[in-house]
Amino acid sequence: MSEHILIIEDDLDVANIERDYLMVAGYDVTVVNTGEEGVRAATEEPVDLIILDVMLPGMDGFEVCRQIRDKVMVPIVMVTAKLDDIDKIRGLGLGADDYIEKPFSPSVLIAKIKAMLSQYKRLTNRETMNTNAIQIDEIRLDPKMMKVWIGERDVHLKKKEFQLLEFLMRNKDIVFSKEELYARVWGIESYGDYATVAVHINRLREEVEANPSDCKHIVTVWGVGYKFV
Repeated sequence: MSEHILIIEDDLDVANIERDYLMVAGYDVTVVNTGEEGVRAATEEPVDLIILDVMLPGMDGFEVCRQIRDKVMVPIVMVTAKLDDIDKIRGLGLGADDYIEKPFSPSVLIAKIKAMLSQYKRLTNRETMNTNAIQIDEIRLDPKMMKVWIGERDVHLKKKEFQLLEFLMRNKDIVFSKEELYARVWGIESYGDYATVAVHINRLREEVEANPSDCKHIVTVWGVGYKFV
């Protein structure tokens, strides 16, 4: 059975190009042109991945992402013609998994989608995942429940933040570069923006560190990368 991609894009020319390339690559594709239609389509029928334009009429892509992420846990790629750092942070903070800037090569989009779907399958396959809970000091993480506790406090993390924290905790004391973390957690080696990793690291620190400006667990190794201690 083919994987189902939902495109939420108001520019019909862009949407048709994305649809055609995805269909040639073997995916089933649904295209909608407004944020409201996108939320309905994402929540009323099975979808494996969502391509979401930021600049939509009425409800913009950020609000669409927030509403979808509250109900559906599938990869979301945000597409935009203008992507400042603040937009990256906002989109990732609302639950987007990655982003791509217009104009983009359709082949790059297909490669990104294939990698994200492959990574998502690996992370959600409970037969191959290590589903044992892990605890280091006051931080406890349970993959089966997708939950994290700091002492008695329940911490709410976005999907990629959770996956990044789990990877670092399971590889305690090992230093990983941003490129390595991107490849291991996002599953994309050649097509990503490694600034995504720094954004997620900063958000994790805000959630799990008692003092984010003087981190106890998520440590920067200057000139190399990050590790969990």
